[in-house]
Amino acid sequence: MSITVLALIRYTVFAVFVLAVLAATGSWLVRTRRVSPFGPVGRGLRKVTDPLLRPVEGRVVRAGGSPAHAGWWLVIGVAIVGVLVVSLAHWLVNAWSSMTGAASAGPRVVIALVVEIAFDLLFLAVFVRAIASWLGAFRYSRWMRPVYWLTDWIVEPIRRMLPPTGAFDFSPVVALVVLYVLKLFALRVLL
Repeated sequence: MSITVLALIRYTVFAVFVLAVLAATGSWLVRTRRVSPFGPVGRGLRKVTDPLLRPVEGRVVRAGGSPAHAGWWLVIGVAIVGVLVVSLAHWLVNAWSSMTGAASAGPRVVIALVVEIAFDLLFLAVFVRAIASWLGAFRYSRWMRPVYWLTDWIVEPIRRMLPPTGAFDFSPVVALVVLYVLKLFALRVLL
C-alpha cells in the first residue's frame, strides 16, 4: 500500500515538473521571438503559459530579476518543492512503519522511537536554520520563528563558546555533531 502511494506521489511530482519545463520552454520561445508572439502558435503558448508564470513573474520582478527568467525560476521552484514533498512522504512512510513495528515490540522500543524522531526533527530544524540564514530568512521571519524556537537552546550557547570566524558561523555544524552524540547516548541508554 505505502509503496503504491509513494510511487503515485513520485509520478505526480514528475508530471508537475514536466509541466513546469514545458511552460517555461513555451514562454521562452515566445519571449525570445523564436515563435512569433502575434501568430496563432505564439498566442496559444501565451494563453497557456501566462496563468502559470504570471505569479512567478511578479515575484521575480519584485526581487529585482528579469521577467524573462520567470519560467526557469518556476522550474527550479517546482524541482525544490518536489524533492521536499517526495522526501517528506518517504519520511512519513518510514516513520509509520517504524511506529507500527515498535508498537508490537514493547514500550521501551516505542520510547526509543519517539526519542529518535525528536532528534531527527531537531536535526532538520538546525539544517533548515543554517540554509535559511544563507538565503536571508532570519529569526523574525514568520516561517522561521518555530525553527529558531526549536534550536536556540543548543545553537546559541555553542555560538557564544566558539571563537568568531568572520562571515562563517560554525555553530549549526557543531550543534549537529552534539545532537548526534546525544542521540547515540540516549538510544544506547534506552536500548
